[in-house]
Amino acid sequence: MTTLPSEPHDNPATRSHLLREVAESFGADAGRYDRARPGYPADLVERIVAASPGRDLLDVGCGTGISARLFQAAGCTVLGVDPDPRMAELAGQGGTAVEVAKFEDWDPAGRSFDAVVAAQAWHWVDPVAGAAKAAAALRPGGRLAVFWNAFEPPAELKAAFAEVFRRALPEAPAAGGFWSRPALDAYRAGCARAAGGMRETDAFGEPEEWLSHWERPYTRDEWLDLLPTTGGFSRHPRALQEELLSGVGSAVDAVGGRFTMGYDTIACTAVRR
Repeated sequence: MTTLPSEPHDNPATRSHLLREVAESFGADAGRYDRARPGYPADLVERIVAASPGRDLLDVGCGTGISARLFQAAGCTVLGVDPDPRMAELAGQGGTAVEVAKFEDWDPAGRSFDAVVAAQAWHWVDPVAGAAKAAAALRPGGRLAVFWNAFEPPAELKAAFAEVFRRALPEAPAAGGFWSRPALDAYRAGCARAAGGMRETDAFGEPEEWLSHWERPYTRDEWLDLLPTTGGFSRHPRALQEELLSGVGSAVDAVGGRFTMGYDTIACTAVRR
């Protein structure tokens, strides 16, 4: 259990406009997103459920229902909120009730929940307005838990991925740079921003960091199926997408056509006063 440091968040009005275009791109291929995106570790799901006063749960940015299904399997009643009707439709087909709205605009309509979670989604939400809306929807003693999967490929493969992106996107050094630093560092910064939003509402106890490590094997084709679901990938021209996929595929072929990805799922969580 780690207490999160304070970190000032940037201007949410400026950030949200830029990120919204990326956030709304995932629904263009919702089926691939649901098929290819990884789940979340059972120990984190169980810990959130055990640390909440009951099992009525709100899933913010639920997407196609990947996390919702895990919480349903753990005995929770789940309501999802997502701004993309294409993602929401697929989640509904999988058994998750979803209301289509941006979370900051969503109306709880007098309903309250034992836990509010957001899996790989809270960075699309204004950290202060989102925390305030979560506080309004939580029962006293309820838990807000926002979490992300930070992935770390084997070092040799990570360096090869970085070179592919640097070569294909020379005018965007950050693209290659993403593969040159620990992914967990970027998500820790996101957790600190989330914690700052929770503190600013003055509705939560001190935020904590929870961390779960797990691994998942990938074949070449499985990884190439996932890559187009990562933020911003689909906004590249088709020829550039193909160049990136070809280069990444060749890198995986060079290590035998399969590899094991290390995942650290990092959560920022706090209790409603």
